[in-house]
Amino acid sequence: MGIGSLIIFLLIGGIAGWLAGQLMRGSGFGIGMNILIGILGSFLGGWLLGLLGFAASGFIGSIISATLGAVVLLFIASKLKS
Repeated sequence: MGIGSLIIFLLIGGIAGWLAGQLMRGSGFGIGMNILIGILGSFLGGWLLGLLGFAASGFIGSIISATLGAVVLLFIASKLKS
């Protein structure tokens, strides 16, 4: 993975974390933690979509996949937090 790919990966994770924080109002953990959750969610989202037989392609598909994973992670984290 080159430096350009790493930057794009972090950018997608950051956008996904922010979007997930907006979608899951009240269960966010602050912008920094939401971005970290977005980065981790990108792995989870890709895995979940793969299980369902879908594949994300392109920039928008990657953001949707990562956001899905981040929402799942925020949901789980909010349940563990309470």
